[in-house]
Amino acid sequence: MPLLILGARTLHGYPSRILVDRLRRALPLVDAAPVVVSGDGEAAVMEQWLTAHGVDPALIVREPRARSTNENLENARALFPDVPRWTIVTSDFHVWRTRLWAWHLGVPADVVGAPTQRRDLLVAVLRECLALPHSALRIAWRRVRSIAGEHR
Repeated sequence: MPLLILGARTLHGYPSRILVDRLRRALPLVDAAPVVVSGDGEAAVMEQWLTAHGVDPALIVREPRARSTNENLENARALFPDVPRWTIVTSDFHVWRTRLWAWHLGVPADVVGAPTQRRDLLVAVLRECLALPHSALRIAWRRVRSIAGEHR
């Protein structure tokens, strides 16, 4: 089962603490399947970190265009359209939104949450409190538009 690691902020070419937490959580999940590192400006940094920590570079596939959770999923699926199920690694606070988008996009997935360090948790959870309803509304709007388009 391919592994998709969702990107997070980088700082001067280095992964942020949140991104390192995701990468650390992904390490024991790496096997012989492809490892997709996804994120605009983050994929290369993620690839470097993984290879420095023993992951075979031949397994790593960069998806460098995604700028949102849904784009991460859409773009990874476009790279491997016949995958029956994904393992997606993200942060623990981001699991619900990732599952929501995977459901909406029809991407069968097991979502694995990386523990977030206490010092990053407050800001991350506050951001997610805004982002999750925003994503839910975007998904509802897409579905309404889809239904309306079917009835024309």
